Amino acid sequence: MNQVIITGNLGDDVKDFFTPDGVAISTFPMAFRSGKDKTSWIRVSCYQKLAELATKCLHKGAKIAVQGMLDQQKWTDTDGNQKSGYRLIAHQIEFIKTDGRGYVKDSEHEGHESENDGDVPF
Repeated sequence: MNQVIITGNLGDDVKDFFTPDGVAISTFPMAFRSGKDKTSWIRVSCYQKLAELATKCLHKGAKIAVQGMLDQQKWTDTDGNQKSGYRLIAHQIEFIKTDGRGYVKDSEHEGHESENDGDVPF
């Protein structure tokens, strides 16, 4: 099983791009506590609708919780050295504290009670 949940803060604004097939991708660095006096960093990647939401609503400094899976990446640097690192592929993001960027109030339902309040349709 490969499931991770991390709470932390964005270290930079979200970077977004699209694959040649039009799939939205967004990435951002996230700082989290990995010990009493230690801060660690991980790159988070989001895809499709979650990527669009992250690009629209997240910003540097936002506090979030990310649930997803770890993915190891391997590459060769410009000097020919083998490198590897991990990224967190997000499946779900919970917004803990943001500046409200990208948030649109749903005025249609604000202050109005549903006609079916209390009624169970079955």
